[in-house]
Amino acid sequence: MVYEYHKTTKHAQHKYARSLGYMDWNTQPDPFRVYNGAKTIKLPLAIQNSTPPYHLLDAELPSAPVVKESISQLLQFSMGLAAYKESDGGSWAVRCNASSGNLHPTETYLVLPPLMQEQVGKSSIYHYRPKDHALEELASFETSFWKKLPEGSFIVGLSSISWREVWKYGERAFRYTQLDAGHAWQAFIVSAKMLGWKVNRLDSVSDADISTLLGLTQKTRFFEDENPDMLFVISPKDVNPKLSLDALVDSVPLKFEGIANKLSPSMQKWDIIPAIEEATSDAQIPQPTTLRSEITRTPSRESKDVVLNRRSVHVMQKDISTITKEQFHNMLSSILDSQDAKENSAHLAIFIHQVEGYQSGLYILVRNFRDRDDLEKEMDAKFRWSHTEFEHLYLLQTRDLCATSKAISCSQDIASDGAFSLGMLCNFTDQLQMYGAHRYKELYWECGAIGQQLYLEATSMGLSGTGIGCFLDDDMHGLLGLTNNRYQILYHFTVGRGYVDSRIATRPAYES
Repeated sequence: MVYEYHKTTKHAQHKYARSLGYMDWNTQPDPFRVYNGAKTIKLPLAIQNSTPPYHLLDAELPSAPVVKESISQLLQFSMGLAAYKESDGGSWAVRCNASSGNLHPTETYLVLPPLMQEQVGKSSIYHYRPKDHALEELASFETSFWKKLPEGSFIVGLSSISWREVWKYGERAFRYTQLDAGHAWQAFIVSAKMLGWKVNRLDSVSDADISTLLGLTQKTRFFEDENPDMLFVISPKDVNPKLSLDALVDSVPLKFEGIANKLSPSMQKWDIIPAIEEATSDAQIPQPTTLRSEITRTPSRESKDVVLNRRSVHVMQKDISTITKEQFHNMLSSILDSQDAKENSAHLAIFIHQVEGYQSGLYILVRNFRDRDDLEKEMDAKFRWSHTEFEHLYLLQTRDLCATSKAISCSQDIASDGAFSLGMLCNFTDQLQMYGAHRYKELYWECGAIGQQLYLEATSMGLSGTGIGCFLDDDMHGLLGLTNNRYQILYHFTVGRGYVDSRIATRPAYES
């Protein structure tokens, strides 16, 4: 099913993946989930809180206490609103985590030990409501589970409502939904670093157990399907990713409070979406220990300012998008390791247009040397594979690829007018055969996490970044000389200097 879905939803010059083909505004989904009837706890805004400079985030920082104020900051600078934009009488929210089409399919849940005054000695499960920066209490219960974890630990769960993406993108939407889960995952990692906290994804928990823990199996409380993505422990210390949650799941009440709001009066039906959701719902795979690369950044603004000013741009200013070699290398260093460090499966095929010290051409960043020789064997035999001064980066060919990168990215100028653009090339068949269908989602999570990090690195340097979900899959594979499924492109991205439209006004996300 994974192979069929991936093939069916590829874009090509003569045929894009199936979608409605227009915006059905009468069924536009509500971008905010609300649980009607659930108790609401307003969180204190963290905008006045001091945060570490962005360039120091990878240093060992002291851990903040786990209290309502620190939890509030974690949520606000990961899944909260960054601002509202206004133009021609309309307004829309911009969030701290990037999302395809600004549609935001990802929902956030917290499982907390008795920390806050409202919990009265019991553990609780909450849904985060970003529009109001509030928590909705869904369940409270007693459990001895927390004795297994370091003091000050709690759990965050992410789920996805695919319909929000399907409404606009049709059958290709599952791809974007999983990329957005990866964006959210990395957004939490960065926000946790501001507080000196660690994020460890739990890889031995089944989708069924995640659904039970978050109340998603209680179908009478939902109109649209909401599917489990991942759980991670946030803690002052690293936690074993194979931690068993049986004691916690067994303690959860059978019925939660609150009925999920209906996001649309009706929905389009795309049979391939529930089919791929079901096919990829197997248990997650064991992941190895996280590795860290040394990242040397130039002094920058506070972390919160970088996060709150991250934007997706639609137009690059070609004449001023040249970047320095140091900026380029710092961006590459920041994404050498993902949270699946030893299993890094996404490599970057890079179109360099305007980077000082580099010739225009096609390069590849190999994020896992396990694949180095295999990539050379699978790709065009005429590629040079010349070493550059950045250890993981190889020059494949020198030529002007502005027109090519634009054509492959669905004729979007942003792919050619910036400093560079790239495609995330994943070890595909081997990973799926080794680990199963659930790995398909995880590959997109890895790519989404890389994209979120590139957004933030670019923003910290006064540059702009934009994820590109629309690209011609096999045209990119053809350019690289790939003739089979061993490696597949899952996401594109571009970096440069974006054009700021002065006609669009900005106002604060929350009233203080």
